[in-house]
Amino acid sequence: MSLHKSLRFLFAAGVALWLAGPLAHAHDSWLGASRDTTPAGRHVLELSTGSRYPLQQFGQTAASVASSQCIDMSGQPLALRPLREQQTWLELAIAAADEDQEPLSCWLELHAADIEIEPRIVDLYFADIHAPVAIRQAWGALRARNIPWHETYRKFARIDLVPPGATAAGAITAARRPVHMDLEIVLLGDRPVAAGQPLEFQVLRDGQPLAGLPVELVSERSPLGVWRETDTQGMLRHTLPFGGRWLLRGTDLRVSERQPDTWESRFVTLAIEAR
Repeated sequence: MSLHKSLRFLFAAGVALWLAGPLAHAHDSWLGASRDTTPAGRHVLELSTGSRYPLQQFGQTAASVASSQCIDMSGQPLALRPLREQQTWLELAIAAADEDQEPLSCWLELHAADIEIEPRIVDLYFADIHAPVAIRQAWGALRARNIPWHETYRKFARIDLVPPGATAAGAITAARRPVHMDLEIVLLGDRPVAAGQPLEFQVLRDGQPLAGLPVELVSERSPLGVWRETDTQGMLRHTLPFGGRWLLRGTDLRVSERQPDTWESRFVTLAIEAR
């Protein structure tokens, strides 16, 4: 990494840490391959939470995981269970019976949580998720009535683990199917992720294409992300300029239909790696 890029990353990290307290709920949560050496035949993932990928800032508890699972090369489900709570991440073990059961995709959902944030922080929150004009206007109307910000948020994370080597196209397609989370980013196609190759994604909410959602693509190598907005079919298209780990992140924020003058949000991430 060049000195210029290093300085930009340090600046972004500093801002992220400054925002850590008031915007803890707005932080993304994502799945990543363990960076520690694991025994042969043992597959471990890390659930990380931070204000800017790949910065790990907050650990999740095992109790925060509502559901989790993986799928292997033969299309069989694999259990994904919390293993060990670290200070800034949660380790999860993939329960494979033997070394041949390589996971191709994993996902999890966290339990819903409630938060109240100060009005002065809301604009920063909006900037971080690229909130649309309609949401900003709705908040302006509540502020005019001195209504505080109350929000219930949920988080959904997925990771594509398709290796660069030979894997049956049918197995890859099966591993990338929607898994019926209430919000998910689905990687389409039956080829491993590669730099310079066009990629297609679809965002689904309650199983239906979600149009107009801002989604950011962020690399582990740079704090500068690229924003796209889903089309009428919930589709996004990207071509990765270089290899490494990448994260797609989006937040669907809405005025609650169940509780007057409150908010509901769903955070979603998809982790991929380009070779």
